[in-house]
Amino acid sequence: MTATMNDSWGMEVDSSSSNGDADSALGTDIQSSTVSLRESIFKYHEENGRTYHAFNSGKYILPNDDAEQERLDLQHHLFLLTLDEKLHLAPLSTRSLHNVLDIGTGTGIWATEFAQQYPGASVLGTDLSPIQPLSPGVPPNCRFEVSDAEDQPWDFSRKFDYIHGRAMLSCFRSPSWVINQAFLSLQPGGYLEMQDPQMPITCIDTTMSDTALERWTTVVPEAAEKLGRAVTNSKNYGKYMEGAGFVDIVEKHFFWPLNSWPKGRREKLIAMWTQQNLLDGIQAMSMAVLTRGLGWTREEVELLLMDARKDIKNRHIHAYIDVVVFYGQKPE
Repeated sequence: MTATMNDSWGMEVDSSSSNGDADSALGTDIQSSTVSLRESIFKYHEENGRTYHAFNSGKYILPNDDAEQERLDLQHHLFLLTLDEKLHLAPLSTRSLHNVLDIGTGTGIWATEFAQQYPGASVLGTDLSPIQPLSPGVPPNCRFEVSDAEDQPWDFSRKFDYIHGRAMLSCFRSPSWVINQAFLSLQPGGYLEMQDPQMPITCIDTTMSDTALERWTTVVPEAAEKLGRAVTNSKNYGKYMEGAGFVDIVEKHFFWPLNSWPKGRREKLIAMWTQQNLLDGIQAMSMAVLTRGLGWTREEVELLLMDARKDIKNRHIHAYIDVVVFYGQKPE
């Protein structure tokens, strides 16, 4: 028996291997265990005033509560602004786009909009948290499943024409393994695309030196490394893709200034969204990783963040986030 989540976050049970005259008590046991599993994924773990996923609890270091969901949707619009309103950069062909996978779909906003843009494609979004909208709030060609992309070898019932992952920098113990599974799960000619900010935050000069922001961008990767969730791997995606067998790999960089220090109207607009995204998310990005990884208290984390927020707003600190997009094709 295999159980998967359907698009309204109930459980679908595949009992095709069972005999038609199976004992009725067995059917009751299956139904009971399915209900228990469905209920368990909603029993979110509470920690330091935030809630975290219940399925495979502890693997993802960011929360899943309402505040974080709002930030994820804001971050989606920041990516759109950065990529000139494009959901993807890979050169996809509508004629050959039938099955699409969005790993770590979060609130499902990317998957939903992609399904609307490509109504002929079947889009599946997977995540550890069932925080995506219920039917009929999503297009009929979009559905969601609770799934862990690095739990075991992928065994989807179909091959995909395009696999998308965004803001995965804190998700995986072994990104190279996940990228290899994506390669195996693609149709020949299919594309994998990874869109990710890079850590640590950098600066064009020395204005970030000896600041709380510099300390924050140092200790968070250190703590994540101790937890086995390195947040500095996105720069290696191209190497991992090449190792998996992808060809025609493209690497593109974009920049998110932390405040309005750069010149240019578009740059200042991106900076405004970046600053709000970071101010809204810095506590989420810090609390679990620092308390679990380095043993900090909640009060110690909040003290650092109080000063780091001031640095984020300081126009005299010329810091930015390097955002990288990699995409590559599985050979025909």
